[in-house]
Amino acid sequence: MTIQAINVRNQFKGKVREIIRGDVVSEVDVETPWGVVTSVITTRSVNDLGLEIGSEVVALVKSTEVSIAKL
Repeated sequence: MTIQAINVRNQFKGKVREIIRGDVVSEVDVETPWGVVTSVITTRSVNDLGLEIGSEVVALVKSTEVSIAKL
């Protein structure tokens, strides 16, 4: 499954390997077939997406920005 309603060409499907929670932002490590992609997103977004270890996600990479979409 890929997200087609967004204009990002580099999409890496994977599973959340680790979440390092902070008060405001959190690091989310995503294990993909090509290696680990790390995203720094708000802790509120981690909670709103219901992200946890093992969640299937798509890492959307554009330049130096990595976004997360839960599958």
